Amino acid sequence: QVRLEESGGGSVRSGGSLRLSCKASGYIGGDDYFGWFRQTPGKKREAVALASSLGDHVWHLESIKGRFTISVDGLDDIVYLRMKNLKPEDTASYNCAVGGRFSTRPEEFDHWGQGTQVTVSS
Repeated sequence: QVRLEESGGGSVRSGGSLRLSCKASGYIGGDDYFGWFRQTPGKKREAVALASSLGDHVWHLESIKGRFTISVDGLDDIVYLRMKNLKPEDTASYNCAVGGRFSTRPEEFDHWGQGTQVTVSS
């Protein structure tokens, strides 16, 4: 059973930076993939970034390219989301997830962390 725990959220001003971390426990195989998703009240969960378990293949949401970067510590099974130049519209609860597909669809992911809140003020 894979367990995920996120950390690193917080409140920042517009233009600020945060780094989210997600520690995975349990076996993560080469055919597993990490995802970072975010969700705000009343909106569907949105994929922000994806990475293979070793971090050699990544995808980023177009609207955050150049500002957010996903990376993976394959030895310790930690996935990071470095966020720079944060904007108020980035405010959301962020969750990491693990699944068997390199996909932006939340339903493709089997395991989810508890979430960490990111709040960006003007």
